[in-house]
Amino acid sequence: QVQLVESGGGLVQAGGSLRLSCAASGQLFSNFGMGWFRQAPGKEREFVTGITWDGGTTSYRDGVKGRFTISRDNGKNTVYLQMNSLKSEDTAAYYCTQYRNAYSNYVPRDQFEYHYWGQGTQVTVSS
Repeated sequence: QVQLVESGGGLVQAGGSLRLSCAASGQLFSNFGMGWFRQAPGKEREFVTGITWDGGTTSYRDGVKGRFTISRDNGKNTVYLQMNSLKSEDTAAYYCTQYRNAYSNYVPRDQFEYHYWGQGTQVTVSS
């Protein structure tokens, strides 16, 4: 069983920055890609970014490219999401998640290709 615990959310003014962290325990973290999704009130959960098991490939949704950066530290079993130049439309609950399949060399955007999910951390951007 894998447990994912997000932290780092909060209230920030537009243009500001936040760094989210996701600490993983259980199944061997370094063998699996990781992703971040978000869900705003009244909207469906959407892909934000993902990173492969070795950190060699990343992918971002349009709208966050150039502002958000995903990274991972396999020694600390942690994945990060650095969010800069935040906008009001980034307001959402952000969820960390792990790929279903080990050693995958691409970044899926479909949430059904992910298996374990954290409880979410709220990011609120005030304009």
